[in-house]
Amino acid sequence: MPNVKVQEHSTIGAPPKSAKPIEVYDFRRPTTLAREHSRVLELAFETFARQWGTQLTAKVRVVSLVSCEHVVMQTYDEYAASLPATTAMVLCTLDGSQAKAVLQFPTSSALSWVNYMLGGNGAAVTLERKFTQIEEALVRQLMDDALEDLKYSLGTVLVVPITVNAIQYNSQFAQAAATSDLMIVATFAMRVGEATGMATVAIPVDVLLPQLGEANPVVVTANARELVQAQVAWAPVEVSIQLAPAMVLPRAILDLAVGDVLPIPHPQHRPLDVAVGGQSLAQAALGANGSRLACVITNSVVCPNEKTIIEETP
Repeated sequence: MPNVKVQEHSTIGAPPKSAKPIEVYDFRRPTTLAREHSRVLELAFETFARQWGTQLTAKVRVVSLVSCEHVVMQTYDEYAASLPATTAMVLCTLDGSQAKAVLQFPTSSALSWVNYMLGGNGAAVTLERKFTQIEEALVRQLMDDALEDLKYSLGTVLVVPITVNAIQYNSQFAQAAATSDLMIVATFAMRVGEATGMATVAIPVDVLLPQLGEANPVVVTANARELVQAQVAWAPVEVSIQLAPAMVLPRAILDLAVGDVLPIPHPQHRPLDVAVGGQSLAQAALGANGSRLACVITNSVVCPNEKTIIEETP
């Protein structure tokens, strides 16, 4: 037998495995969207992306494309922390809500749009700065049109009016909502002419969540019994008319030949059994209904006083 040498690898001095970061999850305020709600919002924001791209093409007079990347639910603190320090944040007032919606995009992208609108060539701007009064007025016009597209795209999910309130340039100081408030955040990839950039739309959950259930209602289980009975009542079943079964030996079945007679222990005066799935539910007498063979229910386990005519299927 050949010898096998076993080598032992020492782990002394080996670097410890890096532990995965642990995130604290607050079950009282879940930060994930239900699948059906997420799908409704994704479709709505995809529609908004197409509308916004068409609107920019018409206003800026250069081919513009906008696509929705993803939709998530975050706290406002998390959302603000993910934004650049200097950026354009259009704060939008929502009737009945103290928190504001946010339409965010790089100021350099907006300056490129303004350049196109004023007849320029849309030269790329690398410096992030505040808008002048004329630039801000033109950007506000674009945002008014964008909010109309957003309201149309969300449909019944956004039922309150939304209007432009102010434009902020520092993501850390723009207090659109409380730090712990949950927001629906949609991220968009934009291409206006040759310039590309990212934009986001953040809307308070409290404004959208009450309508999400109506947009995609969830069936409650309080009346589950009635719902099942209603569904079963319309499910097709096979109904058979049977004689009383006869008990025979397997040998008699194996020796059956043409002309043999099997006695059936079913009295002539006894009605036939009406069975569904092998379960006898009623009794019936043979009869006719026009040119079809039929049977008349004489006794029913389900409805003893009801008489029903069952016709033979041609």
